Order: sequence, then C-alpha cells, then structure tokens
Amino acid sequence: MAKLGLQLYTLRDMMEQDFTGVLKKVSDIGYQGVEFAGYGGLSATELRKVIDDLGLEGVSSHVQLHELENNLDKVLEDAQELGLSYIVCPVLPETMREGADNYRKLAGLFEQVGDKAARVGIKFAYHNHAFEFTELDGQFALDALYAWTDPKLVQAELDIYWIEYAGQSAAQYIKRYAERTELLHVKDMTNDDERFFAEVGTGQLDIPSILSAAQAAKVEWYLVEQDISRRDPLESIQISYRYLTGMGQ
Repeated sequence: MAKLGLQLYTLRDMMEQDFTGVLKKVSDIGYQGVEFAGYGGLSATELRKVIDDLGLEGVSSHVQLHELENNLDKVLEDAQELGLSYIVCPVLPETMREGADNYRKLAGLFEQVGDKAARVGIKFAYHNHAFEFTELDGQFALDALYAWTDPKLVQAELDIYWIEYAGQSAAQYIKRYAERTELLHVKDMTNDDERFFAEVGTGQLDIPSILSAAQAAKVEWYLVEQDISRRDPLESIQISYRYLTGMGQ
C-alpha cells in the first residue's frame, strides 16, 4: 500500500507566515510525509530536526530547472541531509516547452541529473503539467521526453489532474509508465466546465480506477496537491486525507 504525503506548495501562503507551525498541522492531520517546494529559510539540518520531531518523512523536493543546472551539488547535499529519496523538476520554463530540440536537450540534462543523483542514493523525477501534451515528432512531448531518457535515471512523477485536463487517461499513463512511476500527484477536478482544482473524491475524476492502476504499478507515494483552493487549504487537505484513508489507500 502506498504511503500518503502532501506537496507543501498547497499550503504555500500559510507557510510564509509560519513554516514549522504549518508542518505540525500537516502531521496532526495524519500525513506520513511531505514533498517540499522550498525550505522556509531553514537550513537542511534545521529542517531535518523539525520533520523528525514531528514524525514526518521527507519524501522529495521540487527543484527548479535552473537550480538543477547550476547548483546541483548543493541541491543533493540538502536532499541527503533531509533524508529525501527523490528530487523532482516541477515545471519547465516557458522558453523550453516547445520543439524537439528543447526536449532533446532536456532529456540529456535530466539523464545527467539522474545519474549524479543516483550516485548519492537519490532518484530524479519529472513532474508534468498539461503543456507536455502537444504533438512532437508524432507523439506527445511528455512521451518523447520519457522515450529519450533511461527510466533508471529519470522517473515520472505523474500528476493525475493535469493528465486528465489535457484530455488523456491518468490510469493509462500510470500503466504505461509503471516502471518509472513511484510518486503520484493526487488531486481532483470540479464537476463543471471550468474543471478547477478540487479536493480528492469531490470531483469528476475516477479516483478509484486511477488508484487501482497506481496500486498495480506499485506506486510508493500518493502526494496530495491542490494548486489553488476555494476554501481554507487546511480544510482541503483534510477532506482529501479523509477520502484517501477511507479508501484504504
């Protein structure tokens, strides 16, 4: 059974005011781990003590592309100090989102990052949005990126909302990339034409089927993320937590 974690970007505004206090609230709800989107001005050593004291596992960290290119040694040093298993590229700059040449360059860079990370026991993954579902050499850019990279070096952190937003099947993508999908971003989509972000289990996505595929793929972490919430974000993550734990996930 996969573990249940939270991508802390969900609580970014609250964390600007009280980073460690919000981490405690995440722990109190019952989440087992967290995926970072910044360290709140704390050193890796300081933050490791905070999460250890709260009983939270540091799962992974979202690291912007320019940091991976220019500051990888420090990124990996911090990841090791925090006990992270993964570092993740969360998004591409707009200038890198189109064209085969860009994606081939990214494939080469990602393999270099993945190789260097693997040497210190950390895995590297890429997190998708919807823009990767544009045609590139007869396939979607996301598929091209994975076709051009070694699954041992570049994992997939599939985001089920963005896959479905792009008109594709999240369950099918999980099956397709089962060998390289250990992290899954879990969120839902409102039952209207706006297709806005929703708490897990309250929207139109077939969460049971998606998580059945994830279980078959032996995904290790379900990471709840809600990019924007129309209610108190803490309430949102409680709703998602209750739904997922009620499913036995």
